[in-house]
Amino acid sequence: MAQAEFIRVQKALSGVNYPATREQLAERAESNKADKEILDALNRIPDQRYGGPDEVSKAVAKATGESRG
Repeated sequence: MAQAEFIRVQKALSGVNYPATREQLAERAESNKADKEILDALNRIPDQRYGGPDEVSKAVAKATGESRG
């Protein structure tokens, strides 16, 4: 995931309490008025509990076919 995308995802998840499920992450992003691209990416990650921002970023990068760099 490009650095700019990583930052966008983390901004969208501002205020989330970890661990969090995919549904909780998507709900937080929506309440933070994330754009459709970020919401779509979050909805593509595996349905599990995420322990922190790094886990979410890795899952988003994998789900969208990008590598973080």
